[in-house]
Amino acid sequence: MASKRAPLTPDQIALSEARKAKRLKQEQTSASEKGDIIQRPWLKLQDSPGLNGARRVKIFTWNLLAQCLVRRELFPTSDCLKANQREHMLYRELLSQEADILCLQEVDRLEKLLPVLEKAGYSHRYASGPRKKHGCLIAFKKDTYEEVGLRLVHYDDEEIRSEGSDIARKGASFRTKNIGHIVALRNNKDDFGLVVATTHLFWHPRYTYERARQAGILKREVVKFREELGDWPCIISGDFNFAPDDAGYSLIAGDPLLPKQLEDIRMSQVVHATVDPTVTSDPIKQDENENEEETDPDRSITNARIATPTDGLLSSAELHDLFANSGPPLTSAYDIGMKKYVASDEMSKTPIKLFGDRSDIVSGRHGAHEPQWTSYTHYWKTVLDYIFVIDTPVIQSTVTGVLAPHQTEDLEPGLPRKGVCASDHVSLSAEVIFQVHQSTGIDE
Repeated sequence: MASKRAPLTPDQIALSEARKAKRLKQEQTSASEKGDIIQRPWLKLQDSPGLNGARRVKIFTWNLLAQCLVRRELFPTSDCLKANQREHMLYRELLSQEADILCLQEVDRLEKLLPVLEKAGYSHRYASGPRKKHGCLIAFKKDTYEEVGLRLVHYDDEEIRSEGSDIARKGASFRTKNIGHIVALRNNKDDFGLVVATTHLFWHPRYTYERARQAGILKREVVKFREELGDWPCIISGDFNFAPDDAGYSLIAGDPLLPKQLEDIRMSQVVHATVDPTVTSDPIKQDENENEEETDPDRSITNARIATPTDGLLSSAELHDLFANSGPPLTSAYDIGMKKYVASDEMSKTPIKLFGDRSDIVSGRHGAHEPQWTSYTHYWKTVLDYIFVIDTPVIQSTVTGVLAPHQTEDLEPGLPRKGVCASDHVSLSAEVIFQVHQSTGIDE
């Protein structure tokens, strides 16, 4: 027969409750400590316009570093590569800016992420390339926006010319499985429409041509999509995998291509085995003085052959036309915003180093005011992430604030890093005000 346990005394009950409270506090403290990230100030660049009809949009973009891609050998200086070491930091940074719209790349572990977004008041739309274990996600505040349109762009399948063979019409140098993810959003309160796109372009540093091709296709498809909806303004943000001095950035920004950029395009006009399975596995030499870095498969072109006219790859002039034919150049929220900051009194009080401080960009060209870094690891230190805006003839944008860029000392010895950032990329956020251009005479 089971023995009856004597009832607890008031002192024992009090002691038990105290222990429970202590455990709960420890668990809360532990979760808070796991979620610590470096705090970055918000840079208010100007007061929001007080005109009637102005629409404020706060956008946030971040490559999360998919857990399925994490390898210790890629991040030898990181102290937080396990999922349970990173996730609380990821969630805190994602929600820290209370952005209206989130554009995320390298998203996996959706079963963990989506409940966090849902609890914070976001709806979402996720997409990935064929057989990829991670993808792109656009989230938006559901009490502000509703989704009214969707388009998924598979760069591998998009045509860039109307004549020739199937391969020539696509003009691709590599089948990369990368995508452009486009969502049309309408404001619940005033029917203001906005096209939002995010992407993760091909990563390989030598494939300048393919990244430029993908960026040009994305711009073309975003503009085509927005024209179907009524010529709405657009935001395109994500991981473009090129720096501000790259040919892809210059094409997006509308700058003429420099000799070095033209040469980078020429040297990357190749056809990979993913496009033509008959090619050999021999690497294509980048120059006569090939060194160890250039024989590294992550930094050199292998399993490819030099393109021929029948392959249909675009010339540099045709690449320019691909961008130019879809309308005016894109503008970068950070390049515009940080240029305002540099010209302000705040720059003398709190100096911030930018891309132009470590790289020579000719005066008059775009890109010098992008952040100094957006990706910083033991092996890779560069700028890859952007927030671009496309205005309309009627609706014009003004950048009124940005999240301060990280400084080098914050990021050493390399990301991801406990108490700093959970990804190998850093997040960007900007506030953009859209308003009807006064000279149009159109009622707001």
